[in-house]
Amino acid sequence: MPLDVELGKTMLQLITSRYDDRHWRKKIEKTLGLPQSGVGDPSQLQIFMYLKLGLKAYKSRRADPDSWIVGGYATKEIVERAKFQPQVVGPDITKDEVAFLGIDPGKDVDEAWWDEMLVSWFDMPEEEQPGEESEADSESASAAEAEKT
Repeated sequence: MPLDVELGKTMLQLITSRYDDRHWRKKIEKTLGLPQSGVGDPSQLQIFMYLKLGLKAYKSRRADPDSWIVGGYATKEIVERAKFQPQVVGPDITKDEVAFLGIDPGKDVDEAWWDEMLVSWFDMPEEEQPGEESEADSESASAAEAEKT
């Protein structure tokens, strides 16, 4: 199940506020390497993709794995550009939707929170209950048998 609005907001705040902290750089890079299907809110998805593409560093023309510029002036410039020109993120993004970027999410966002966020990112929604399907199948099977007789 993709991240809900509140979890997505906290994740974006983490990426845009702790990029100069060495402890968080690898985690931010790993987060940027995740598939975008884990972000549920459409505007947050646009912000995530903007950050993902804006911070991308090309190492070579060969098939090297993706890497990101996390930390320093380049990251600060990408974040500030999104805050002051939200149209570069997406045509329908407003200043209110990017106002939280760069604001630290708080002390409760730690490694345990990050691990839980990863679980939420990849958690798949449950399929229909097999018991409900078998009841429907048994009803249709019994109806089919009744028609045969």
